[in-house]
Amino acid sequence: MIITAAEIKELAKACGFQLAGITSALPSGDFERFDRWRATGMAGEMSYLTDQRGDLRGDPRNLLPEARSILCVGKLYNSDYPYSTECGDSSTGWISRYAWGTDYHVSMRNQLEELVQRVREYHPEPFHYRICVDTAPLLERSYARAAGLGWIGRNTCLINQQQGSWFFLAELLLSIPLVVDQPAPFRCGSCTRCIEACPTQAIVPDDSDGWTLDARMCISYLTIEKRGEIPADLAVQIENHLFGCDICQDVCPWNRRAPIADDLISGPFDFTPDLKNLAELDEETFRTLFRRSPVWRAKYQGFLRNVAIAMGNSRNQKMLRPLEKLSVHPDPVVARAASNALLHLVTVVGLQASH
Repeated sequence: MIITAAEIKELAKACGFQLAGITSALPSGDFERFDRWRATGMAGEMSYLTDQRGDLRGDPRNLLPEARSILCVGKLYNSDYPYSTECGDSSTGWISRYAWGTDYHVSMRNQLEELVQRVREYHPEPFHYRICVDTAPLLERSYARAAGLGWIGRNTCLINQQQGSWFFLAELLLSIPLVVDQPAPFRCGSCTRCIEACPTQAIVPDDSDGWTLDARMCISYLTIEKRGEIPADLAVQIENHLFGCDICQDVCPWNRRAPIADDLISGPFDFTPDLKNLAELDEETFRTLFRRSPVWRAKYQGFLRNVAIAMGNSRNQKMLRPLEKLSVHPDPVVARAASNALLHLVTVVGLQASH
């Protein structure tokens, strides 16, 4: 008995994935574009995209030589909480929607392991597989588009016509040959709301009369991936973002009717935390709060640096004293970020620091 494409997609949805589609385990035509993109330096300091790990993205069979098919899945994480564009409290920061709970890498891997076990029940013949959740060297969005899950929007997010873009993506590489789905057509039309809304203008023209993301300008990159100091001209545009950024998805018309996830991977979470409280975090407390959260990726130094920048952008005089304390923090990156933020706050708001 051989499992069919329709059966494996139904099993995927039974395991908790809202989107499921299949494409061939062959090199993606998008790799050349990716290669040109990283050659321009737009990957910034993300060496995993520019070194040999990036090269592996040219062919999924580098990950599983026996691969014949790729099952692409999407896990909805939208909730009924407000969007970042609806929150304007100057005393709080913002943590990206995808990080409002435990690390999705673990949750989705467990769901895909469950899926593999169900596939074995339908397909008793031996097969090879590999689970990929975000960190594997694979052009995830390209294969998801090829599998019919959605199109890649101008903001470079995968957008599904019925359900929007609030999705985690993952893949199951299989040695089982399966009938493939058709790619979804591009449906952004003439809309440029994401481009216009980006505070740092990180969505830029590419070399094919389209648009791409300059990661070096992106708030998500700056607050998560960037180590050390953030250039002053970008720091003032980060606003109150502490980890990631949702703006280009918040303003996307396709997310107006995005459904709410029935079984959120992300649980209750303080996604607009008080900045003054965060300024008091020591490394041990940071570890306790975020060790099992995606926020952990920013590391203590990076997160506290982001807190200092958000306080400097707050235009709130209550941030003066906490910034003064952070300006003498033992970590030089945090101390410099706080000093620059304090100077910005004093200059912009016209307040007087206590020393």
